[in-house]
Amino acid sequence: MINAKDNPVEWGLLLYCLDDAREHIESLIKDMQEDDEFDETDFDVQISHIYHHLNQAWNGRDMSSKMTLKKHDEITKTMPTDLKYI
Repeated sequence: MINAKDNPVEWGLLLYCLDDAREHIESLIKDMQEDDEFDETDFDVQISHIYHHLNQAWNGRDMSSKMTLKKHDEITKTMPTDLKYI
């Protein structure tokens, strides 16, 4: 896994993805609690966006070389196959 010392740029991107996911989770919870019109479509859109950020974090955790647009597309579009559900 990458680390802040050896991979500062990639580490920053990983933390950004996780922080963005956190912000969107907080927003989702707030919307669900406060918006009487909140429905399954709203939930689907927001949870998909959250998963996008988590997916980037998961797939980018080993990205130890310089980030390119091609690599970014790869980690964005690849669904985890090695994630253990517990």
